[in-house]
Amino acid sequence: MYRQHFGMAQTPFSLTPNTEFFFGLAPHVEALQVLQTALQTGEGFIKVIGEVGTGKTLICRKLLNDIPARFHCAYLPNPYLTPAELRWAVALELGLKYSANIDQQQLTSLIQQQLIALSAHGHSIILVLDEAQALPDDSLEALRLFTNLETESRKLLQVVLFAQPELDERLSLKQFRQLRQRITFSYRLRPLTIDETAAYLTHRLHIAGYQGTALFSPSGCRRIAKAARGIPRLINILSHKALLLAFGEGASQVQPRHIRAAINDTEDAGSELRSPRWWLAGVATLSVLSIAVWSWLSGALV
Repeated sequence: MYRQHFGMAQTPFSLTPNTEFFFGLAPHVEALQVLQTALQTGEGFIKVIGEVGTGKTLICRKLLNDIPARFHCAYLPNPYLTPAELRWAVALELGLKYSANIDQQQLTSLIQQQLIALSAHGHSIILVLDEAQALPDDSLEALRLFTNLETESRKLLQVVLFAQPELDERLSLKQFRQLRQRITFSYRLRPLTIDETAAYLTHRLHIAGYQGTALFSPSGCRRIAKAARGIPRLINILSHKALLLAFGEGASQVQPRHIRAAINDTEDAGSELRSPRWWLAGVATLSVLSIAVWSWLSGALV
């Protein structure tokens, strides 16, 4: 909507994880380095934990895109599966065909044979699960049993878990101590600092094609970072709304009032930065967003 106004080729703050916008921020680079090092060892579970919106899925996609050709990846973006569904999902990712006539024991045997065949062709096989906190308890145990599949010299399967902190809470329970002991590498994503947030905003605007003077002032970046608590998804939401508001007023830069209104209009933004009259700010935001939409539609119809 505001791309033409600011001379951009793409929307800079989309919520869709797009590796084209990946920026080498310290927590994300460190997570990838841990993953790459762990995958070289060829054993055990690898775990990346992060709060909602900290960039786990983006890192996951970056890993899958950049992983060397010798790795064969089985990727499960939605692991809310029963043990039987989990086995079939893994089997299909490994290239096996579905058959209703196969029981679970036969299926496990076929998976092991496929893993051996892939390994014989020089592949290291990894199973990558996003949103792993959604795995039911029985499926977590089934996942652990997958790593029992091995030859005399090496494991046939490595497992990479991307999850919210709730997974750590579950793994701390006694019933999961065997799985917990198999996690050989782990990394916890932290929020972005104020300086990292400013660099992040500049980078995304540059990738989107913006070439003008700074749209966000240092104080604006600081306010967004604090309101978003350093969480990239919230940073994107607040920045996107602030740009919409600036566009609606025909402004060439984002002003403090635009950021303030964006914060007041975002439910999960830092409450300490909200205006006491949040409901009035919400009305103002709605009004300006309506103007922005009308301006865009009017231009599109000309």
